[in-house]
Formats: sequence, C-alpha cells, structure tokens
Amino acid sequence: MAVSGIDPKRTGELRIHETLDELRTDLADYIAELSEVTVKERGVFSLAISGGCIIDTMGKLCEAPYNKTVDWAKWHVFWADERVVAKSHPDSNYKLAKDGLFSKVPIIPSHMHSINDNLSSEEAANEYEFVIRQLVKTRVISASEVCDCPKFDLILLEIGHDGHIASLFPGHTLLDEKDEWVTFITDSPVAPPERITFTLPVINSASNVALVAMGEDKSEVLQSIVNDGVEPDCNSLPAKMVQPGSSNLVWFLDKAAALKLQGPPTSE
Repeated sequence: MAVSGIDPKRTGELRIHETLDELRTDLADYIAELSEVTVKERGVFSLAISGGCIIDTMGKLCEAPYNKTVDWAKWHVFWADERVVAKSHPDSNYKLAKDGLFSKVPIIPSHMHSINDNLSSEEAANEYEFVIRQLVKTRVISASEVCDCPKFDLILLEIGHDGHIASLFPGHTLLDEKDEWVTFITDSPVAPPERITFTLPVINSASNVALVAMGEDKSEVLQSIVNDGVEPDCNSLPAKMVQPGSSNLVWFLDKAAALKLQGPPTSE
C-alpha cells in the first residue's frame, strides 16, 4: 500500500496488513526467505530479536511449512534487549522466545545466545558484548564494512507506544552511546528496571532491520516516526533514529497501527 506524504527512500518499505494473521504470515515469509538467501551466501543466519509481541508475531514459523523448510540448524539467535532476571522468570525475553517458538523447532540449543542471568546488568552487558565480538571473529556474525560494529543478518524489533525500540527509551542518555555494542540500563521506565540492550550503532549496522507495530495505540507515535513534516521533537524518538543506511528497513504494520498514515494513494 502506497501512502502519501512518506518518502520510501527515507523510511524504508511499509507493509500494511488488513489483519494480524496476514501480518504474521508475511513476517514468516520474510524471515524464511531472508534465512534461505543468507544461509546460501554465508552458511549461517544471525538473528537478533526484542521482546514484547515479537515472538507471538513470529509464531507461524513453528507451523508448516516453515518448521520443515527453514534450515534451523544454521540459525544463531540473539536478544537485542533482555530483562536482567532469571531465565525462568516470566519477564525473561529468553523464556518468552523459547516457550513460544524455539522449543517447537529444531534449532540447536547452543545457538540461542542468551545473557548470563547470574550477573549484574553491567556485567551481563559486558559479557554479552564479549560473546558477540568472539562470534564476529569466527564469522558467525558478519562485521560492518563501515564501522566497528557487528552486522547481524536481521534485527527484528517491536515499536513501543512511546516510540522506544529494544530498551532504548525516548530522552534517555543511552541514545547517545556510540562506542559500546551492548549497554545496560537500571532505570527503565517500563518494568523491570534493569536490562541490557543493543545500542543504536549496532541496530543501524544490521544487514536488515524489521520493525513491527500493531494496534491503534501505536498510530499516533507511528505518525510522528514515519511522516515527514512533523515537529522537531519527534526526531529524538528511538524508532525514528533507526536509519540503517544502505541496509534494508521494513515495517510490518497492521491497519490499526497505520491508521494515521493512511492518505490518498500516491500515483504510480
């Protein structure tokens, strides 16, 4: 669907779906196709995900045909942000992902790269960055050609109602972090307060970034993020700061979330 007032070269590709089921199917197709192409090129597929509704939205991947056709043994999964809680805790993004998807497909358990839940938030962030750096050295994760950052094959993030992504929140000092790959937060405005998160340079260095938003409660912030000509303060919204340069940026939206983006179709 083409939407007036939006520059695709700046915002990336917008995929607006009539129903949640259509969105989930399109996202599964997108991930499966990207996995197939990447495994053929590199022999592995490195995926980083956030929490929230992402696992539910990915749910069709554990159904036919994807559960049989995806080369799950070549996947390496990471968390773009994680709550610093035990892996068995209901708030754990790892637990959410394992219970909701990865326990239902033949992924190699050691390829699920979670944080060390026995450490403090700062220690966990430092160790997670060390793990990622080692995997860049062994080329499980590609290296960026333009900066000192990993180049994940896909980073998949949900957009919060306030425009946050991963655990990067509006107005927080972590938005200015340029040197670290993984950092920590102890004052998250959303519980639990202690988390680790990828930084913006890492997100913007990915080969592909996909952003997901659903529901009418996201429509106002999406208007601020995506539309041109909005007030300057909107430029500090974390989701608006996702600008992966020459990489591919795709938005998966349902009709309700895209409500305020709807305008007369642009002429072909």
